Amino acid sequence: MTERFTEMLRQASEPAWTMAVQHRFVSELFAGTVSDRVMTSYLVQDHRFLDSFLTLLGAAMASADTFDARLRFGRFAGMVSGEENTYFLRAFESLGVADKDRAATPDAEATKGFQLIMREAAATGSYPAVLAVLNVAEGLYWDWASRAPEVLPENFVHAEWITLHNNPEFQQFVAFLRAELDRTGPAAPDISRDFFLRAVSLELEFFDAAYDTGANPARS
Repeated sequence: MTERFTEMLRQASEPAWTMAVQHRFVSELFAGTVSDRVMTSYLVQDHRFLDSFLTLLGAAMASADTFDARLRFGRFAGMVSGEENTYFLRAFESLGVADKDRAATPDAEATKGFQLIMREAAATGSYPAVLAVLNVAEGLYWDWASRAPEVLPENFVHAEWITLHNNPEFQQFVAFLRAELDRTGPAAPDISRDFFLRAVSLELEFFDAAYDTGANPARS
């Protein structure tokens, strides 16, 4: 039986993929022990992706070769713009992070890298390139979140970040992304591999950056 194209990409990304999925941040998130300082740093930086991520989803809609795929991307963009963005705002309020403090916080290097790779993939006009980045950005998150314990942390800031990424609808979207890259990626293996591997490296750097005290916003 022929191995899935996306599985070959994931294996090529090792050990970075597994290091990200099993990162200290993930373990502490599951246990509900992530410090407010680290969670704030992580979420402030992650929220910076939304503009570039919506650009990437727009490119997915533009480059997709089926109407059904465009509908899937459109629905997901609506979820990110609504439910996920609302979570960020509620989390910032709970963590006591004022808008001015977030605005004054510089982008971490990994954040800059992710913004660039999302816009770079979008600018290629290549559906496989866009899918490669999306498969990492969403597939890696499903991988770690699907390992969460049955009993979630009491703090909604921790618990809802998990449930945003391990619910059935998200699982179905990740499965769709994999199927689309399995279908289209073999015709563009080099660009798919390049964007996939670079995105995995950035994910690992992003988790590491949450513990960099220099990237943390001031508390109000």
